[in-house]
Amino acid sequence: MAAIRSKDTKPEMIVRRGLWKRGFRYRLNHKRLPGHPDLVLRKYRTCIFINGCFWHGHLVDSKTMESSACCKIPTTNQDFWVAKIRRNKERDKEEQRKLAEMGWHCITVWECELKSSKREETLESLAFTLNHIWLQNHGAKTVQYPKMEEESENYLKAAE
Repeated sequence: MAAIRSKDTKPEMIVRRGLWKRGFRYRLNHKRLPGHPDLVLRKYRTCIFINGCFWHGHLVDSKTMESSACCKIPTTNQDFWVAKIRRNKERDKEEQRKLAEMGWHCITVWECELKSSKREETLESLAFTLNHIWLQNHGAKTVQYPKMEEESENYLKAAE
């Protein structure tokens, strides 16, 4: 397990390039925050965790530890792996709870969401969420538009 990379993984690089291309700026692996988030966007008070499906138990039932399509638990030494993945999931929840108490938003991007068929949709969704968070934090007010009938009458008067 020492050979497993924790930084600069392929899914992380995909998200980093996608966010940078869309104009978002971030810091990597902030040491002072709980859980050392993969990406920290201070302007948005948001931490992004890019999780591997296997290591963080994506779509695995916490109680029964039944596998899914993107996360298969090995058949050899199964008790060890079940305990390890359960501890990882509990630790992730605790770290996100601490960050929420500190006023940070947490977003988790799963490795299976970055496959080529879903990649652009996931990155667009992430950008939309970050923009929504920024607008929510900065007190943007919703704009009230006039009704369609009034608008068309005013437009016709202006055309005459």
